[in-house]
Amino acid sequence: MPPKIIIPLIIIAFVTIAVLSYYLGKKQRILRSLSKLKAKEILQFRTNEPTKVTGKVLHVHEPFVAPLSKRKCVAFQFKIQQKQHTGKNSYWKTLLDEKNIQDFFVESKGEVLMLKPSTNPTNFKIYLEEDKNVSSGFLKDPTPEFQTLLSAYNINSTDVFSFNKTIRYTERILEVGETVTVGGIATWKAVDTTINGYSYSKIASLESNDNQKIIITDLPAARVQKRKKL
Repeated sequence: MPPKIIIPLIIIAFVTIAVLSYYLGKKQRILRSLSKLKAKEILQFRTNEPTKVTGKVLHVHEPFVAPLSKRKCVAFQFKIQQKQHTGKNSYWKTLLDEKNIQDFFVESKGEVLMLKPSTNPTNFKIYLEEDKNVSSGFLKDPTPEFQTLLSAYNINSTDVFSFNKTIRYTERILEVGETVTVGGIATWKAVDTTINGYSYSKIASLESNDNQKIIITDLPAARVQKRKKL
């Protein structure tokens, strides 16, 4: 095949792969899933109706504390990776990949709803923006905070020759007080826990079913837009 034909085909292949990777990526899948749900104010929730709402994260239980940023959160995802080399190629080997989530409230316009994400079986889909990242490597020592974190997980920051390993850490959290957009199947439940400032006997909740998982994200692009007054 002539080079003048091969080169355009290669370019088209690369562009196609890039477009598909973007379109099929987790971030875009979350946004598409939310776009199919109808936005409702909490007081307007109708039982068994798929809906979404944007509000502020409130904790139900004692919140988690993020490993590096030390911020209080109801969900976290953090990963530690080390750069490895095989011949002329290199890749990032994951040394640690941890995540956790707890029940939490979402407050919107003075009203509250509850979410109960479960990991066994998983009833939710989540995408969190990257909040913190640090790294170390050649001529770049880990910060004291990063070194403490690595030591806590028994990860050596140097090799046998005392040279710094190339290591990176990324942290994604859903912080208490942060703006979040959530979606799911609307229900109303009897209140079985004390909620500051909430005195009603029932509380709104978003749940999952066979066709719809709970969706959780802090992406600004997912936020429910406020209706303009006429």
